[in-house]
This record gives sequence, C-alpha cells and structure tokens, in this order.
Amino acid sequence: MYRFTPLIPLIAAVAAAQTPDWPKVNAETLRYYTAVVQMDTTDPPGNETKVVDYVKKILESEGIPVITSAKEPNRANLIARLKGNGSKRPLLIMGHTDTVKVDPSKWVNFGPFSAARSGGYIYGRGTLDDKDNMTSGMMTMLLLKRNKVQLDRDVIFVAEAGEEASTVNGIEHLVNENWKDIDAEICLAEGGSVSRRGGVVRYALIQTAEKLPQGARLVAKGPSGHGSRPLRNNAIVHLSRAVEKIAMWDPPMRFNDTTRYYFEKLAGLSSPADAARYNALFDPKKSAAAREYLAENEPGHYSMLHTSISPNIITGGFQINVIPSSAEATLDVRALPDENMPAFFDMMRKVINDPAVEVVPDTRNKRPIAPPTRIDNEAFHAIEAADRKVYNTVTLPEMSTGATDMSFLRAKGVQCYGIGPMVDEEDGPKGFAAHSDQERILEEALYKFVQFNWEVATSLAARK
Repeated sequence: MYRFTPLIPLIAAVAAAQTPDWPKVNAETLRYYTAVVQMDTTDPPGNETKVVDYVKKILESEGIPVITSAKEPNRANLIARLKGNGSKRPLLIMGHTDTVKVDPSKWVNFGPFSAARSGGYIYGRGTLDDKDNMTSGMMTMLLLKRNKVQLDRDVIFVAEAGEEASTVNGIEHLVNENWKDIDAEICLAEGGSVSRRGGVVRYALIQTAEKLPQGARLVAKGPSGHGSRPLRNNAIVHLSRAVEKIAMWDPPMRFNDTTRYYFEKLAGLSSPADAARYNALFDPKKSAAAREYLAENEPGHYSMLHTSISPNIITGGFQINVIPSSAEATLDVRALPDENMPAFFDMMRKVINDPAVEVVPDTRNKRPIAPPTRIDNEAFHAIEAADRKVYNTVTLPEMSTGATDMSFLRAKGVQCYGIGPMVDEEDGPKGFAAHSDQERILEEALYKFVQFNWEVATSLAARK
C-alpha cells in the first residue's frame, strides 16, 4: 500500500545532514589556528609564505583549487575558489596572515607565538588580528566543500599578506595583478566585533565604512638666533600655538548612513545618560555639549563624527642654545569617506590664522576613496540574521576610525563588511587587545566565529 511520506521530516533530515558537527569542527579549528599563530609572521619582514604553504596543503587535500600570487617570494597571497552556478556574483572571504611586531619582554606569562591556552583564552600575536578571520575563512571553505553545499555564487577565500605594513605585497598586489581572481559582489573581512561586557553579549559591530588616512604637516618658520635672547616669533612658539588650535578644534560634524544608524541604534542600547548624549547629537541646540563630552570621554565615538586631526610628531631645533628657524608637527588626519580635503585644509589654515605656519598636505598616501557599504541589502540582512542566531544579539553598522584593506575593494565597487569575533570590553584597558603588548582571544569566541562565518556564507551563497 502506498504511504505518503511527509516532506517536512525529509527536508529536516537533509538540513541536519548539512549541519556541521560543531564539536568536531571546533577541535579541527583549534589545531589549524594554533599552528598558524605559532608561525612568526610579523610585518616587516612578514614571511607570510609559511602560512600560505600550510593553508594550501590543507585546502588542496580536500580538493579545493588554490593559486598563489606574490610580489616577493616570501610574501605570498593565497586564493581559493569554490564554484557556484553563476546566478549570483561571488562572495569573497578574506583574512590577512601577517601581524604587527612584538616586544617579547612585555609578554610576561605566555610567549607571543605560543598559542598558549589558559583560563578559556588563547594567547599570541595575531590571535585577534587577524589569524582568527583567516582560520575561520579557511574552515568555511572546508565545510562548504565537505557538506557538498550547492552554490548560487562562487565563494572565494583569500589569505593575504602585508596588511599591517606593506599593502604593496598584499591587497594592492592582488587588485593590480589578480583582480579577475578576487572580483566579487560581497566581501567579508576584518573590522568588526561582538562586544561583551561582564560576560554578557551587548551587540555586534559590523564595519560598513571607514575613514581615509590623509596626513599633513604644520611647518612653522621664524628667525634663528641665540637662545639667550628669546624671540616672540620663535618658530617653535608659532608651531605650539598652531598645534593647540588644531588639537582643540571641533571640525564640522557630518553623519553618513552608517554613523546615523549607529548612534540611533546605540542610544536604544545604552544607559539613560548615555542615550541622552547620543540622541543630543541630532539636536542642533544640544549637539555641541554632547560632542565635547565625547571628545573628553569617548574619543572613538567623537572621531566618528567628523574628519579628525591628531598631532603625533613634533620636530624642531638641534642645539639648546640655538633658536631654530623652522619646526614641524606631523598630523594624523582621518577623513570622512566623502570629505573634500582641499576645502578641509583651507579650514585648518583659517583656524590656525598664522602666516608663519604652513599647512602641507601629505601626498604620499595612496589609499583610494572608499564609499560606505550599503546596510539595506541581502548581505547586511544575512549578517544580522547570523548575529541573532549565533550570538542572540542585535547588529550595529560601524564606521571604522582606522583603515583596512577593504578600502581597496570598496573603491572597486565591492560591498565590504568588516566582521570579527566576540571580545570582552574589559580586555582593552587590561592590555590584551589587538596590537597591544599582549593579545588574546576567547576560545569560545573562535568557535562561535566559525559558526557565524558558516551561517553568513550559506545564507548568501547556498542555492535557494
């Protein structure tokens, strides 16, 4: 006798067959992650090829095609691709293999390349920046391949060199020499995080915009002379006044879609006092006071509001009894994505209001203008859904005050999203953050980050 078989259990069985065995995946992730953290790839000199060789062997052993590309033999980049049916443009998952340098004397409990596990954390340079993204991307490719996931779009994985100090070996080389191999509609790379306070997840941050490093110098001129006869028009005096004016200046505030949504959403997640300040940013009568508070207490948020200036290097003089004829200050200028920089430098000159001080833009910066990524599309909604499923939290788009390699891709029209693992807010002040004297990641966060990558990749690329 014919018996009707319900479709729902059948569909559920197929779905279950494609759900990774997460405890098994976690153990494998830890093995690969530990191995790459233990590889010293501080940049310079980089030596990222050692990681590429290791990752290439793993991917190729599972039948995933891999190519490598290098400007210098010891600084290779890796590109792997899983083919889809081409009905959608590719998804690019990217992580960099180099790290910033270390001061070994500051790593008092665990070595910088030990990948030591202690108290639920994994310690080592690159644990947060960026061998977590690199390993998670690699694991996503392995899981897609093993689970025979049918794809509507190609999924590309890139392990890039040179992000920390030498983009000519990494993203610039790939864009210039391998664009056809990495061209994509959507990119997932570093730049975000999931914020945890007191062991409780608060929200997920997804980088959808970034400020552009510009840079400038203040050059002050004045007469030279003997130090025993002070001069009111001493170049250092002129420079000091100019630096103070610029440092205390509140440049014009301007929101974009990312920052407007960010502060509106953040207000709803904050204490009443903080919420009032974030909301006050949108009130012309209250905005100035709110900005001043942020400048003093939340400089990261303050920097999101406008093109920012930080005087970081001052030079002048060569002998104690000689008044120098010139002095300089080097400024770190971080521009909003759409800032008109010639007009901004003109505003700086008016603020300084001193003919003895010249504003000299730094023309050496080669980073392209990177327009913000959309937050109203399939990709952002997929990320939101993954944050809810994996972390049970809301998603906030964020404009990074620093720079990432995604600027080179955004300039080519790729919709880029900066993602990252769960981090404790308390770790930064303790000195355990990326680029700090010590660096660590929650072991649980590494595993959840692989799950998050899997959820986003399957949502965006799996055949519907």
